[in-house]
Order: sequence, then C-alpha cells, then structure tokens
Amino acid sequence: MSDQTCQVATGQSSVPQGAMLKPAAPNFRLIALIIASAMFMEQLDATVLATALPTMARDFGVSPPSMSIALTSYLLSLAIFIPASGRVADRFGSRTVFRTAIAVFTLGSILCAQAPNLTFLVLARLIQGLGGAMMMPVGRLVLMRSVQRKDFVAAMSWLLVPALIGPILGPPVGGLIVTYLDWRWIFYINVPIGILGFILVSIYIEEFKGESKGPFDTIGLFLSGVSLGSLLFGFEMSSRSGEAGTSILLIAVGLVFGAAYLRHARRHPSPILDFSLMRVPSFNESVIAGSLTRITQGAQPFLLPLMLQLQFGLSAASAGGIVVATALGSMMMKATAGKILKRYGFRNSLVVIGWISTLGYALCAFFRPDWPIWLIFTILFFCGFFMSFQFTAYNIVAYDKIERDRMSSATSFYTTFQQLMLSLGICVGALALNTSMLVQDHTDPKLGDFSVAFLVVTAISLTATIWNMRFSPSAGSDISGHQA
Repeated sequence: MSDQTCQVATGQSSVPQGAMLKPAAPNFRLIALIIASAMFMEQLDATVLATALPTMARDFGVSPPSMSIALTSYLLSLAIFIPASGRVADRFGSRTVFRTAIAVFTLGSILCAQAPNLTFLVLARLIQGLGGAMMMPVGRLVLMRSVQRKDFVAAMSWLLVPALIGPILGPPVGGLIVTYLDWRWIFYINVPIGILGFILVSIYIEEFKGESKGPFDTIGLFLSGVSLGSLLFGFEMSSRSGEAGTSILLIAVGLVFGAAYLRHARRHPSPILDFSLMRVPSFNESVIAGSLTRITQGAQPFLLPLMLQLQFGLSAASAGGIVVATALGSMMMKATAGKILKRYGFRNSLVVIGWISTLGYALCAFFRPDWPIWLIFTILFFCGFFMSFQFTAYNIVAYDKIERDRMSSATSFYTTFQQLMLSLGICVGALALNTSMLVQDHTDPKLGDFSVAFLVVTAISLTATIWNMRFSPSAGSDISGHQA
C-alpha cells in the first residue's frame, strides 16, 4: 500500500484558523471524498503501471529492469516540485492550484498513452509528476484544519474508503489491460476520472489565498531540484551496466548542489525546505525512520510483479491478482489502527510492528514457483497490513509537536522526503538486482537475483528500529489517547 494513502490525513490546510469545521460537518466529508478521488487516480495509475512494466519493456525494446526509470521519473518530479506546493497554493489559491494540478496530471496521462519509446514516456511521467506534486499536498492543506487533533486517526476513514480502491483495483486491472487490451489504456483510464475531479473541485472547493511569510525561495527551489534530481538519476543510472561514470558524476553534482542548498537555507528567511524542523524530536524521528522504511515500500511494487512474471511464469493478470493482497491487507488495517495506537502508543507499536512488517517483506526473497499461491497471498496480505500501519503512525506522530504556523512547511518537507525515499527504494532495488546479475554473470535476472534484491532493501529498512526506539513513550498521546 502506498504510503501516500496513509499520509493523507496529516497535511495542512490553507483554510483560515477561524474556519474550523467539526468532523461531522457535510463539507468535511465532501472535501475528504474529493481529495480521496484525486488520490484514487494517482494510486490506480501507480499500481497499474507496475504490473505492466514487462510488457512495456518488450514494446520499447529494453530490458525489464530498465523500466524502473518510468517509476522513478514520476516520483522524482514529485520530490522536486512538492516543496513549492504550499507557497504556490498560498499565492494563487487552493482551488486554482488543485484544479490545475488535476488537469496537468490528466494531460500527462494522455501523453504517456501516446509514448512511442521509453524517453518520451519518462518526459510524460515528469509532467504527470508535476500535477501530482501540486495535487495531493494541496489537498491535504485543504483538509488539515477541518479536523481537530484528536480526530486525526478517525479522519482517515473518510479518505481511505475511495482512495484505497485505487491500489486494490490497480494490480488486477493492470493485469487484465495488459493481457487482453493494450498497455496504453492504463493511462487513458485517468482521463474520465480527471475530468470528474476537475468539475467537483470547481463546484465544491473554496478559493483561499494565504498570507505570504517572506519572499519565494526561487534559488532554493532550483538548488534543491538539481540536487534531488541529480542524486536520484545518479542512483538510477548506477543500476545500469556501463553507466558507472555518468552515475558517479550525477551523484557528485547532487551532493554539491545539496551542500549549496543547505548553506543557502541557513540564510533565507523562508527556505523552500526548512531543515530547522528536524530539531523537533518526534518530527526528526518520524522523518528518518519513515524514510528508511520507505526503501522497502518503494522497491516492493517494482520487484514483486517482475519476479512473478519473469521467474514464476505468471501472466500480468495473475501477477496482479497476487500483488493485490498487500492493498487488501492495508485496507483491513485501517479499522484497527486507532485501537492499537490507543492501547500501546506510537513508540511501542512502531518498534514491534516495524520488525514484523520488514521481516515479512524479507520472506519475499524465499518465494519459489512451487509455493502454494494461497500462502504467498497470505504473507503479502499481512505485509500490507503491518506496513500500512507503520506509515499511518509515522504520518500522524510527525506533527505531534509542530506549531500550527509551521505546519505547512512541515508538510512540504515531510512529503518531499517521502517521495525521495520511495524513488530511492526503486533505485536501490534495481541496483541490487543488476549488481547480483553482474556478479553471477548473466544478462537476464534469475530468481536468486530477486532474492538478493529483497534482502538488501529489507535490511536497510530494518535499521529504522533504531529511531523507532527513540520516540518518547508519550509521543502523540493526545492524538491516540494512549496513557504512557
């Protein structure tokens, strides 16, 4: 289950503080459902595409692992442009930006469907990412001040019912489209959803322009964008044979521009990414632990469908039917998250469930074609259950001690790193897969190569336990109701 889904209740609204609505108000439900519909489109697109990568690779004449850039480019675009989302919404208005973002995402989908080669697809995915970068953060900004702190967990239920349909339908729909139609229909199905979302936003979302807190950090946006872009594409290129020199150059450029941004941010009155937020303990721990955990979450949707199709001999439709287990597990978790957090608190829950979730995904390394399908499905179901709980908890406790006037900056910062680590997870998974292929001296991935890749990404995510244990026992107690 995508972490984006878990995060949706933790954003910040541009609605004035005096416009607080009660959780049961009709406008709250309606706005939540509209935001969830936009998330449905994003999540459906992402999960459908992962299932179709082997087929698309054949049409483009490239190897399946090379298709990782189709996923990375979208997440890269999110990471670059999300930091500016709050400031853009304040300047041009939440409804205008949200509506425009849906239109841009829909246009990007049409261009993806027309892609004649991988290069064109990557450029179209970058356009899609620009729309997505403004769509979901601004949606969270609209929602956040519509609920009281004690209702954060309950607010997710309004968003997740329609939003979870996307990931649940994605794998089987993607498999059916690839098996019986053409993969280009994966992107065309976004068009009617985008048109409907555009209309609903125009009718029901109020326009609001926030007060400027300082000059827009144009230099910071440029420096951070070049840094993040160079680092991610450098890591992505490192997973390809013969691209070591280019990879090292890009990573070096990313580090130089990153250092330049940090120096710039210390001098700017309102930096595009405010690293001073990391001085808040619960926010710091949630960012670091959540980032490490997202390595596995980013890699799993890339590695698992490839393994099931290339090594198990399953069709895209059959592979999609198995992968859907993680989405189903995530949906079942939502009914129990509040109860678990209230009884055990954020710290204890994250420590224990973090281990269970990561080790569960490590079991994917030992999947073999002779395993019963029901057993694989069951393991993935519980992996989705526990992983989704982690991100639900991370995305709530992160804002426990953040003041209201810094909530918008915190949301942009947190969301940027979320997307960065999801992209990095794909890169790490692809790099581990290709490195194993190189060491074993074969050009096509074997079952053992996938095992190595799963063990590498889950080993990285397991280190999140160190930061989970640093949470205060009382962290988020006023949100969860837990008595430390």
